[in-house]
Amino acid sequence: MPVPVPRQRAIPAVENGGAQTDFPGGPAAAQAPQKEATVEKNTRATTPAHAHSPHLTLLLIEDDPGGSPLVPELLDPAGKPIRVRTARNLTEAARLLTDDVHCILLDLALPAPGRAGSGDDGELAVLKQVLELAPRHAVLALTASGDAERGAEAVRVGAQDYLFRDELDGRLLSRAIRYAVERKRSDTAERRLAEGRLRAQENRRLERGLLPTPLLEGSPLRFAARYRPGRSRALLGGDFYDTVRTPDGTVHAMIGDVCGHGPDEAALGVELRIAWRALTLAGLCGDELLGTLQQVLEHERSDDEIFATLCTVDIAPDGRRAGLCLAGHPSPLVARPGRPAELLPYDNNGPALGLLPGARWPRMQVELGAEWSLMLYTDGLIEGRVGAGGDRLGQDGMVEMVRRQLAQGLHGEDLLRAAVNEVRALNGGELADDVAVVLLDRVP
Repeated sequence: MPVPVPRQRAIPAVENGGAQTDFPGGPAAAQAPQKEATVEKNTRATTPAHAHSPHLTLLLIEDDPGGSPLVPELLDPAGKPIRVRTARNLTEAARLLTDDVHCILLDLALPAPGRAGSGDDGELAVLKQVLELAPRHAVLALTASGDAERGAEAVRVGAQDYLFRDELDGRLLSRAIRYAVERKRSDTAERRLAEGRLRAQENRRLERGLLPTPLLEGSPLRFAARYRPGRSRALLGGDFYDTVRTPDGTVHAMIGDVCGHGPDEAALGVELRIAWRALTLAGLCGDELLGTLQQVLEHERSDDEIFATLCTVDIAPDGRRAGLCLAGHPSPLVARPGRPAELLPYDNNGPALGLLPGARWPRMQVELGAEWSLMLYTDGLIEGRVGAGGDRLGQDGMVEMVRRQLAQGLHGEDLLRAAVNEVRALNGGELADDVAVVLLDRVP
């Protein structure tokens, strides 16, 4: 690929330590402050705690005008107190719902805002509002003893579990809180994994759909292509290619390379390829075609320093000669019977698209002969390293490699596969740059 031009371009937090106060009604109740409209309740550990174990924090949402404690003393597995904050309504709950809250215990008897009673719809409504308010937090539903149906409905709506109000004890509630927190984490991780897989599948389908389908119906030429993006697990990179046959019998082939890596460059490459196909089918070629593509690039690129190299070839209907335009791109390789494979002339190589306003790209006429193979490639094929040193394969090394592979009788897809695999092997592993190779063969 061309050398890129530089351009400018929770898991809830936990508390560790801190001042502790005793749960109201516990051993130090005399020193505890009076309960107010909104209170944070803390319990005291009765067994030694591990210094590295984080505190769990519970947010209790209950309508308790009398101020009687609903939640018993709670301890985590390490014996540390589970902190309890109490909110009497959703307004207070929203204020107390900080990142250090791990779980919410919601009393389903709490009336929903704007409702006088707490009928079925009201109870589900307040639960749904809590789930909307705290999508990343575990939620436990608290309901009347024996009302398992309502508790099951709460779980169906989105709570992690339900408990009976009259059966609460410290051990049961502590275990339920830990279970709900871990289940929420597990559910969140599973959902994110599923979403990631879905995005990856959608991206693969999109990228696969954006790869070109050659339009060569009626042409005697044989076509083969090989493509390996440099981005990990991507199907499409900044390299692009295409081949079409126009009504007059001329076969047009193109290969290009947008500087840089990533989805933005891949998208720009697709835009340039589609523009090239449309302009070619409309009858443009040579300097006029490249000049129009440069305008497309200038309008579509995200940064003024983005450029693209391009090689276009138009093969005459008789297949014996071709016009060649190079815009900062390496010259194609041609192989003919009885002659060693060689590069086509590149003396009139014009600048890459997007570098020079008003640039021109000369069209060279080249003789191909009666039988030939023409290989267009991006510089990812020649810029891989050779061995442990810093030397790169380069065009000369690529030519020697292809000559040897042709001598072994390789052609078409087999030749391209062998070329890309050998370049990777010489590099000692995956190539950092995108690689695209197109092969056109004419056999009389």
